[in-house]
Amino acid sequence: MSYHTLRLEPEGDLATLTFSRPEKRNAISSEMIADLMAALDETERSHARVVILTGAGKAFSSGMDLEALKAMATETPSADAVRESSRTMARMFRRIYEFPKPLIAAVNGPAIAGGCGIATLCDFTLAAPDAKFGYTEVRIGFIPAIVSVFLIRQIGEKRARDLLLTGRIVGAEEARTLGLVNEIVPADKLMDRARELAAQLIENSPISLTYTKRLLRERSATELDRELELAIEENARIRSTGDFREGLSAFLEKRKPVWQGK
Repeated sequence: MSYHTLRLEPEGDLATLTFSRPEKRNAISSEMIADLMAALDETERSHARVVILTGAGKAFSSGMDLEALKAMATETPSADAVRESSRTMARMFRRIYEFPKPLIAAVNGPAIAGGCGIATLCDFTLAAPDAKFGYTEVRIGFIPAIVSVFLIRQIGEKRARDLLLTGRIVGAEEARTLGLVNEIVPADKLMDRARELAAQLIENSPISLTYTKRLLRERSATELDRELELAIEENARIRSTGDFREGLSAFLEKRKPVWQGK
């Protein structure tokens, strides 16, 4: 298949997915979500046993696409449309989290908001020293509802509260301390290290890797179903608030928001 927002490069037992919107800092658009889901489907059907996910240019992914944010600020979609949009994002995150083959994120630069979710939900997250991570939704009147479901499982509730409530951006070293990153690797060695790790995984029994990932996936499937539905509802609620509209407007107009608390 051909893709507009990413490159899929199969190399025998290894496949590399590269977000390819460097001029947009690999921001997440609806087209990118569709491309990523299709590329993961294609990779799952292929002979590849391990997948590396990285970004072209200076960013891994800067989060939601600016055009999508503009549409949110000006349009008033139905509650059902908002829920479906949230479900699409939830499906993407869950697909990454439950992908049956090992996923390695090679984070070459900032991974913010949804980009942070993509980077840290992979089985392994390698980061360049100048990579940045953060869930900045509360700073623009939004809510990190869907990613919170996974983040609490990864780093624990107390640390998740810190990141989600402050919306602060952390460097690679702090991200490693928090448990978001496995290793920090010099930028010029990042892809080499990702391939080295992939080779190590490929030496293992493929059926053992598949069964292990299935075990990890199935142990929490029922809880994920319930918690993601709650998160989708919270996403719908926040988008009906004045603070959501003010936060987006302020972000797009590059000014400080004037919160109303409603």
